[in-house]
Amino acid sequence: MVVLRMSRQGSKKRPFYRIVAADKRSPRDGRFIDLIGTFDPRTKAFSLDADRYAHWVKVGAQPSETLASLVRRQKAAAAKAS
Repeated sequence: MVVLRMSRQGSKKRPFYRIVAADKRSPRDGRFIDLIGTFDPRTKAFSLDADRYAHWVKVGAQPSETLASLVRRQKAAAAKAS
C-alpha cells in the first residue's frame, strides 16, 4: 500500500520535511517513490505539487493525518484569499 507522508530531513533541532509517496512498509526517512512537496515547520513554508498529490490520491494512496490536515489548511487559506 502506498501512503503520502512526511519524511524528516534537516539537522538536530532544525526539522525540514519532504512530502513523499512511499510504501507503507518503508522506514519514515527511507526509500520513497515520488517527492511531491516540502514543509518547513519553522517558517510554516508549505509547497505541494497539487497535480502529483491528486494523482496519488486517485490511484489509492492514503495521506497521513498530519499531511491531510496541512493540505486542508492550505486549501482553506487559498479559498479565503480568493
